Amino acid sequence: MDKSWNNKAWFLVLPVLLLVAFSAVIPLMTVVNYSVQDTFGNNQFFWAGTDWFSDVLSSARFHDALLRNLAFSAIILLIEVPLGIFIALNMPRKGLGVPFCLVFMSLPLLIPWNVVGTIWQVFGRVDIGLLGYTLNSIGIDYNYVSDPFDAWVTVIIMDVWHWTSLVVLLCYAGLVSIPDAYYQAAKIDGASRWSVFRFIQLPKMNRVLLIAVLLRFMDSFMIYTEPFVVTGGGPGNATTFLSIDLVKTAIGQFDVGPAAAMSLIYFLIILLLSWVFYTVMITNDAKG
Repeated sequence: MDKSWNNKAWFLVLPVLLLVAFSAVIPLMTVVNYSVQDTFGNNQFFWAGTDWFSDVLSSARFHDALLRNLAFSAIILLIEVPLGIFIALNMPRKGLGVPFCLVFMSLPLLIPWNVVGTIWQVFGRVDIGLLGYTLNSIGIDYNYVSDPFDAWVTVIIMDVWHWTSLVVLLCYAGLVSIPDAYYQAAKIDGASRWSVFRFIQLPKMNRVLLIAVLLRFMDSFMIYTEPFVVTGGGPGNATTFLSIDLVKTAIGQFDVGPAAAMSLIYFLIILLLSWVFYTVMITNDAKG
């Protein structure tokens, strides 16, 4: 018996499709349009083809910003994922401490990005900031405004403080879903704590870890507000990531064509790397 289709159901999703078209597809097509044209003002555009893409891909400025982004994302993942797992493993599973820990871990996630940047901008100042003043008082020469290394350390610690909670909550959700029978069987077998983690807890966290890694990679690779508020991309270009360089090109220099081409390349890089992350982790999970 053939299944009948109710085409009226499309009317239920039509508002969502129109909203997506308006908020995503139309702006994307506008960016594509700008990326293949040049303008000399007066709202007159001239065909440029792929010239802007060639200029961006051959630009040393773009390469440097891309390397900073990749280095930053790699450092963030290497710190936040193991730290998030460690904290989740040591959080209580039962009792009054559970809601307290969950609320406490959620607090950094509730703070807007620009507020986080402002907090750490003041926190790290050497004259009035608690961190900067304390470090200089004990003899550590710290100044994120003039020292590139200090600027990187500040931005990394700020991101770890802001987003490790996301990894913690996702890992904790995977841990609490493990039945007690698994732990009881491991206890009877005399399994060590490492064995319990390796063969019980880690496999159960694989899916949530995949989500955590993907989210943190995409967020860290697209980071803009926090480092822009704290350092403005400086000192020099030390913390000028692709997003900051893109804004400088589009708004600061008003180079619409190169900015549009860079934004499309930026988008494709994020899409490609996210797909690679997902494919590798899914493949390893299937083999395991």
